[in-house]
Amino acid sequence: MSRVIRTPPARAAGAPARAPAFLFGMGIGGFLDGIVLHQLLQWHHMLSHTESGDTKTVAGLELNTLADGLFHSAMWVLVVAAAALTVRARRQGRLSGRWSFHTGLVLCGWGMFNVVEGLVNHQLLQIHHVRDDLGGPLAWDLGFLGVSVALALGGWLLFRGSPTSGKIGTPDAG
Repeated sequence: MSRVIRTPPARAAGAPARAPAFLFGMGIGGFLDGIVLHQLLQWHHMLSHTESGDTKTVAGLELNTLADGLFHSAMWVLVVAAAALTVRARRQGRLSGRWSFHTGLVLCGWGMFNVVEGLVNHQLLQIHHVRDDLGGPLAWDLGFLGVSVALALGGWLLFRGSPTSGKIGTPDAG
């Protein structure tokens, strides 16, 4: 009689899925940017540093409202994609049980989103800056990039310090 050894699905599946938490961080980071900086503080909108996006005109506000809505829609897609990938990873047994694994990747995704958004929208395209309501926005843009790099690096270090950053471990809450 042969003995059957059953491998738990998590161990058979390989490394834990990283993309769900990273994408979730990108989406949540974008939502926080849009909600806090665009809507609550009203420091800038998606196109507030452009001629047609002048926030002192009704047409400019309408254009910015549309652009901000499209931006939020894209962030919603990232969060939905993260949820779908989380469900898939769970079914495959590739979902780490470590909070430090997920929290680190969420923070890393949030920081990386801000770095890319800051470099592309603030510096390369110059369609808006962190503070379009003030003169000399470069200092705010550089501060935003510095905080974003620190967020991404801190998240990466937290993730890398997780016992399951490279392999599936026991599904504890650690």
